[in-house]
Amino acid sequence: MAEQSEFAQLRHQIEVESSEEGSTGEIKFEEGYTWKVFFGTLFVAFVMLPGAIYLGLVAGQGLGPAAEWVTIVLFSEIMRRSFLPMKRQEIYILYYVAASLTGLDPNLSISGGPFGYLVWNQYFEQSPQAAPIAHDIPRWVVPPIGSPALIHRTFLDTAWLVPIVLLLIGQVLGRFQWMSAGYYLFRITSDIERLPFPMAPVAASGATALADAASKEESWRWRIFSIGTMVGLVFGFLYIAIPVFSSVAFGKAFQLLPIPFFDFTTNTENILPAAITGITADLGSAMAGFVIPYPIVFGSFWGSIICRIVLAPVLYHFGLFGNATNSGWTPGMNAIITMQVTNIKFWISVGIGLNAAVAVIGIWSVGKAVIEAQRERKNRGLQQRSFAIPKGRGDEKLPMWLPLVIWIGITIFYIFLVEYLLSLDSKPGQPHFINPLWLVFFGLIWSPFNSYISARMIGLTGSGVSVPYLQQVAILKSGYPYVDIWYAPIPLNDFGGIAQRFRELELTGTRFTSLFYAEMVMLVVILSASFIFWAFLWHTSQIPSSQFPYAAKFWPINATFQAIFQQINLKHGAMAYVREAIDLPTHWIRVPCGNGALRPLSAVWVVYAHLLWLYWRQWSLPQLRYYDLLRSMVGKTLFCQTVWSDAVADVHARAVGRFRLRYGSGRYGGHCLSAHRQIG
Repeated sequence: MAEQSEFAQLRHQIEVESSEEGSTGEIKFEEGYTWKVFFGTLFVAFVMLPGAIYLGLVAGQGLGPAAEWVTIVLFSEIMRRSFLPMKRQEIYILYYVAASLTGLDPNLSISGGPFGYLVWNQYFEQSPQAAPIAHDIPRWVVPPIGSPALIHRTFLDTAWLVPIVLLLIGQVLGRFQWMSAGYYLFRITSDIERLPFPMAPVAASGATALADAASKEESWRWRIFSIGTMVGLVFGFLYIAIPVFSSVAFGKAFQLLPIPFFDFTTNTENILPAAITGITADLGSAMAGFVIPYPIVFGSFWGSIICRIVLAPVLYHFGLFGNATNSGWTPGMNAIITMQVTNIKFWISVGIGLNAAVAVIGIWSVGKAVIEAQRERKNRGLQQRSFAIPKGRGDEKLPMWLPLVIWIGITIFYIFLVEYLLSLDSKPGQPHFINPLWLVFFGLIWSPFNSYISARMIGLTGSGVSVPYLQQVAILKSGYPYVDIWYAPIPLNDFGGIAQRFRELELTGTRFTSLFYAEMVMLVVILSASFIFWAFLWHTSQIPSSQFPYAAKFWPINATFQAIFQQINLKHGAMAYVREAIDLPTHWIRVPCGNGALRPLSAVWVVYAHLLWLYWRQWSLPQLRYYDLLRSMVGKTLFCQTVWSDAVADVHARAVGRFRLRYGSGRYGGHCLSAHRQIG
């Protein structure tokens, strides 16, 4: 009961803050997708999208946030001067559309829609790194080397027909799958468990501030938002613009503030071997300390300090981080490499166990909430408060089983599609067949399980959890010995983050049908715009080339790693240390207790997490600190946010609390607008 009371208190605080942002009493739901948003969608797709593609290839930067705020400010001003001010529901959907259309793949720095991945596939096939396996890449992925489609760099060739058809199928089914899965997870984590989703109000606050400015109501929000925007512009110039401009002008980037952080790992390695020490210079991380609830920041701080700094030398001393002879940690490694090595050798196994514990606790909490709600309705004649859907939200008549059936149905379709695509490459004596039970496990058991873990952690702490190298692990353990499996649409997904999107819709008073309408229009628009602009860029210039310096530098590196991974199950394919590094779910370690016994580390940490949870409940400690303590043990350190939040805790509560969401969203928008100037 103490846990539910804590969650309810934080959730109520968030809802009160949201109600102060433009509504009184209960949230009034309105349709957010209107003709104004439709024209905004066209503006983003055909004006912002080319810049997003170019910026990703040239500088490896994303344009998404800049596109969001440029579009919102522009259309808000146009509508205001036309005496047709935009509602906050319209502004939020426009924000969502701009973010979706100009999103950036952080691994390949590809933006501008799905056709960018076809350009990557043709580059990888023709790269020197892929030479040993190029002839094994399926024709349903990319045309063969020497094809006229590749020689003339054009999508208007029959050789691209099957890859493009599969791309279209994936875009259509993918949208229905993640919308169904995300909605179902939202119903569980928000409507039943009543989790607070502490980061959900941030996106809503910027939209509300702009809506207030348009209607001339409560202008203090607009002032705070504007102040944050100017701070973000100045900081963005110092943090992003100067390195980019100096790189273009002098061939070397000059950084006033190190990107991504001040790294002290090599300076402290003699005192704290294998410890990760550093402070981020990104103002956005500091602002996150204002938004994230204090118990979460507190738990993250101490979890990070204890696990990543205090315990690191001890674990290294006992050999749990390895050494130079077995590709483990060695002096001289910076923070990023230290994080990778220590994760591979120890912390990922810990993370698997802790995540499993979070899932078990969550399932227990859901069952308890359902039983208590039914008992309350039976004994007192009340409605199920946990299942009550707010009037006008847009999903009152949607049965909860329907999205689950759609999710499962599309997953089953993908299982059959994978088997069919693999069979196309079968040869006499070499059948390309994979055990369907393997696909069933990852599609119908692991993906829902992992998605729920992620959704619950986002609902509790504001950020999710993930298992690194999951796809590589899955393919390695399958034993499938051919390259085509790497391109098959394996139903291995994490839809946890979508649950927060629905919570944002709820807090802004936006009907859920708005999301469906927006996605259906975006499907047509993004496919058209992506095809036009990627086809034009690729046809006019080889990608990568000297015209796209970031891609020219990093695409070969990515191709090297991809080629290594795709040879994991081939005879004499991958290097031994690569196989060891990604063989994580079955990672066992030799516990240094003298008897040489092998024990499953993940199982040990499952037990540890449950014992810690029982202790937490026994002493009625804040549950949010417990969950973020677990996350910080295997996640990133929030040192800067924690120090910032600790230092101004009283001010944060008494003075800043009222303005923090508007200021934070404004600063983020200004930061991204500064990055947008780089395109010019």
